[in-house]
Amino acid sequence: MTAPLRSERDGALAVITLDRTDVLNAFDEAMTAALAAAVDGCARDAAVRAVVITGAGRAFSAGQDLRDRALMIEAGKDPHLGDELRRRYHPVIARIREMRKPVIAAVNGVAAGAGLGIAVACDVRVASASASFRAAWSRVGLVPDAGSAYFLPRLVGWGRAIDLMLTGDAVAADEALRIGLVTRVWPDADFAREWRAYAECVADGATEAYALTKEGLNAAWERDLASFLELESALQDRAGRTRDYAEGVRAFLAKRAPRFEGR
Repeated sequence: MTAPLRSERDGALAVITLDRTDVLNAFDEAMTAALAAAVDGCARDAAVRAVVITGAGRAFSAGQDLRDRALMIEAGKDPHLGDELRRRYHPVIARIREMRKPVIAAVNGVAAGAGLGIAVACDVRVASASASFRAAWSRVGLVPDAGSAYFLPRLVGWGRAIDLMLTGDAVAADEALRIGLVTRVWPDADFAREWRAYAECVADGATEAYALTKEGLNAAWERDLASFLELESALQDRAGRTRDYAEGVRAFLAKRAPRFEGR
């Protein structure tokens, strides 16, 4: 049986590649389980300092594989989609957000449905010129899931997010860049090289400072200003005691590039 994804290590960088190319990397039970295990492994491995999730072939992920759902409907079975979300998708999304290292979605083609959900849960999204994004749940009579209704308005604004969710229209890479859904777009021919160079640069950075930054950003979505400013102070106290901060100060004064260790 062919594995539904590939995991590789390149120094401090971990790359998870969704690999069901015959169905545009649509999620079935095996692939969500493999993704959960791979993300959890990256989170636990102290040697991993940045993570990339990307897709093989022509897609990042077309979302949930609907063939199993169709069989259930034809058999007259009542699908319990909420339970499925809690079991399969929500643990992956929570682990991405809780992980104390940056997670980058390198979107190489279509990211639709749950594929979009995984992408918007990541810390950074970069895209190839031919990539597209589609919040297509309304076209099959469902509500947005895989965390999309939480993350998408925070990235592109309330009005644009609900427009995309109601219409299911595709967003091309250049428009995704314009509205803030992605931060960088590279030509298809250069994409694999460019996202890897970008991710390697992140992986060489001050990993503990990244972790504290991510902790602060996650909290900022829910806190009032006063409690956030207190958290900010506590996080900066912790950052100021890291070896990377001492190295950053020394490097700045010596006018050289810092050599961060990730601690």
